[in-house]
This record gives sequence, structure tokens and C-alpha cells, in this order.
Amino acid sequence: MAKAIIGLRMALVGLALLTLGACAEIIRNHGYTPSDEELADVVVGTDTRQSVAAKVGRPSAGGLMADSGWYYVQSQWSHRGARAPEEIDRQVLAVSFDDRGRVANIERFGLQDGQVVALSRRVTETNIRGVGFIRQMMGNLGRFDAGQFIRQGL
Repeated sequence: MAKAIIGLRMALVGLALLTLGACAEIIRNHGYTPSDEELADVVVGTDTRQSVAAKVGRPSAGGLMADSGWYYVQSQWSHRGARAPEEIDRQVLAVSFDDRGRVANIERFGLQDGQVVALSRRVTETNIRGVGFIRQMMGNLGRFDAGQFIRQGL
């Protein structure tokens, strides 16, 4: 009987340790931004897209308007158990180019500088609330013009 109680206690301790281990924080890194040491080699007004690509690599995103800039994005996410992942750090490095393709500016932004931006707000409202399939089909009967069935120029 004493061995059974000790075995049960050991099993409960093992289960508790597994449960605590499942709640441990996991940090995941996504993306890449060049360090300040790597950027020290990039000279504003002198370097071109090709030389920047050779010195720090190509980014994962480019400017949408006439390829006006390159954007290096890196983020760090914290995962804890069953909770939704939380972004704990973000770095965005923006390298803009002038019309000759030379580096015009280099800027670094952090998570504190960011804002949520809606890229598209186009939402289609459905007009079928409370209307069943049969009613939709029957509602379309009679919605035609006889002129649609007569060929022009006969």
C-alpha cells in the first residue's frame, strides 16, 4: 500500500512538472534586419541598390511606388502555452533610394513606432440576410428584359 502511494505521488509530481514545462515561454524570430555595424559600410549618396545588396543583402520587401525603397523587417514573438502569440519586438529598416538609384536615406523603426495599418478596407455587404435559398431563386424570376433575347440587326 505504501508503494502505491509513493508511486501515485511520483506520478503527480511528474505530471506537475510536465504541465509547468508546457507553459514555458518560447521565443521565435522572424525576418532579418542588418545590424548597425553592417550598415556602417553603406554610404548615403554613394551606394547603389547593387552595392547595398552586396554589403547587407537583399530585403524581403520593396517599395510599392516605383521601387523607391527597401524594407528589412525582423520581429520577435513570444509563445506561452495555449495563449495567442504576442509580438514583443519589431525592427524595420527602411533604405530609400533617389531617382538615380543611390541611397537617399536609412531609417530604423521599432515596435513602439509602429501602427496597425489596414491595407484594404473594401468590404462587401451581403444583402441576403434572412433570405433563404428558395426565396433568392424565386426572387430572380421575372427579372429579365425581352430585348436581351432578341438579336440585334435581324
